[in-house]
Amino acid sequence: MLFSKKQPKIVIDEKIIDKILDRGLIVNVLPSKNDLKKKLLSGDQLSFYIGADPTSTALHLSHAKNYLLLEEFRKLGHKVFILFGDFTARIGDPSDEDTARSQLSRTEVKKNVETWLKQIKPLIGFNDKVNPAQVVYNHDWLSKLSFEDVMNLASHFTVQHMLERDMFDKRIKAEKPVYLHEFLYPLMQGYDSVALDIDVEIGGTDQTFNMLAGRTLLKRLKNKEKFVVAVHLLENPKTKELMSKSRGTGVFLNSLPNDMYGEVMAQPDEMTEPLFQNLTRIPLNEIQQILKKNQPRDAKKRIAYEIVKMFYGEDKAQSAQRHFESVFSKKETPKDIPTVETPKDTLLLKVLLSKKIISSKSEGRRLFKEGAVRNIETNEKVQDPDAKATQNITLKIGKRRFIRIHIR
Repeated sequence: MLFSKKQPKIVIDEKIIDKILDRGLIVNVLPSKNDLKKKLLSGDQLSFYIGADPTSTALHLSHAKNYLLLEEFRKLGHKVFILFGDFTARIGDPSDEDTARSQLSRTEVKKNVETWLKQIKPLIGFNDKVNPAQVVYNHDWLSKLSFEDVMNLASHFTVQHMLERDMFDKRIKAEKPVYLHEFLYPLMQGYDSVALDIDVEIGGTDQTFNMLAGRTLLKRLKNKEKFVVAVHLLENPKTKELMSKSRGTGVFLNSLPNDMYGEVMAQPDEMTEPLFQNLTRIPLNEIQQILKKNQPRDAKKRIAYEIVKMFYGEDKAQSAQRHFESVFSKKETPKDIPTVETPKDTLLLKVLLSKKIISSKSEGRRLFKEGAVRNIETNEKVQDPDAKATQNITLKIGKRRFIRIHIR
């Protein structure tokens, strides 16, 4: 990628900076939010980054909100990096895991990276002519470390320090194994900050330990301060449930416009304020006025519209809204149901997976067993996950997905 030699103008408007820092997305800043604000007002160009391990193809709105925040700092004129942990993904962050993660091949990781880039492209200024976001991969430096280098990095931490991570403590108490390579993970992710000579790292609160490891290494190896910006996880304030692809509770970035709109509308009412706050940039006072009306359905329609517009543009957002009103408010069957031809006796599960109506076999089997798959001509549930396509059939899957299956 070629970068412009022209230096971006650094925005030091205090009102704009306050809008970013005080919106409520940020849980904590180390050493302090006030110190970060002073640095942003100094006029110096800072380097920001978000690092993520592409261990799957799934990204949802909880990921999107972090990249939206990063983009706001880029628009202030600061340098931003999108770091893909193509080396660390092959080990896997042990965060919130009660067993070691399965190790991925580099080929698997590369495929996931390609998918992620497509999904976050609408959120980030990759094509800005003066100050484009830069994509980097930690395989470029971590693969070059010698064993001596790793020993030197490890010398800055103690076993007691590593055991402060909750998931290690839980595993030990449960008499489950903690593998040595998992201890090395924070060192490697921490070294990313050193390799990039970073000023600010943004990540979810679940990544605080890893981000602090980078702060430690940067201080000791380069005598440089690093700001750690910990942001909210997008969770249900009532149940504390996080978005999850396996549980089908998320709004996913690879969803088509109609599906994305419907996924937002399917969120619990208590998610309305977090979605407004994290995924839109509607002024906070306007959000409060909307919430005061106590009309969750109308409020979610506004959120769904804003989110679809962000990814697909205004025309698609308007179309998705009309589709939702037609199908779900008026209980109509959509006119543009996708049609697929398949040989007789093909598993319905296989057809749904091939057309990406479902994301995985496990999700499909769950939907069948829960009675969420219905023949809309007969209004009968199809609850056998091993059911086959024996005749032409039109299926409704959940509340928002439809498919016509023709036997060829």
